[in-house]
Parts: sequence; C-alpha cells; structure tokens
Amino acid sequence: MASSKEYLHFILEQLSDLNAVSYRSMMGEFILYYRGKIVGGIYDDRLLVKKTRSALKLMPAAICDLPYEGAKEMLLVDEVDSKVFLAKLFEAMYDELPSPKQKRKNNGVQ
Repeated sequence: MASSKEYLHFILEQLSDLNAVSYRSMMGEFILYYRGKIVGGIYDDRLLVKKTRSALKLMPAAICDLPYEGAKEMLLVDEVDSKVFLAKLFEAMYDELPSPKQKRKNNGVQ
C-alpha cells in the first residue's frame, strides 16, 4: 500500500518549525531528510524513524516495525500530532545519523 500525499503534507506541516526538512518519493513511499541526512520515512501512512539511541530515549515504548520486507527495523512515531515533539525528535537524532554518501565523479577515467 502506497502512502498518500495528504499524509506526507500533514507530516511536513508538523515539521515546519525545522529548517531543511525535505523528502524524496520512492516506490510510492517517502524518504524524509533533515539537513541532508536520512531520518526516516513515511511508509503505509506511518511515520517511521531510524533506530538511534536518542530516538529510543525519547520514545522508550516505541514499536519497532519494518518499513517494507527486507528492510532494517525502524521506530514507529506515535506522537505525530505534536509539532514540538517531532522537532525535538529530529534535532536529537541528527548527530547520530550517518552523513550522506558522497557521489563519486566519473571523469571518464577508469
């Protein structure tokens, strides 16, 4: 089941207090980025974030779920109605998230 654009826009509105939140559509779902790092995504109209120490600390009772078969477990965010909580969660997670991989330039040299 693909996620709806309405749910994506709801989540983006909830995150509107943060600068540099973006998304990319991928196979009917949406990958969420914060300041260039992947934080999580929207899968089947559910907000899932990467499993980090800070996310577990803020959501100790969070349900672990798979965004899709074969993926790593992620944490289901229940408090999507709280803009303050979502901003705090994304800020807390940022330093623990891996930096984006640098794209290699291919100048025709093998």
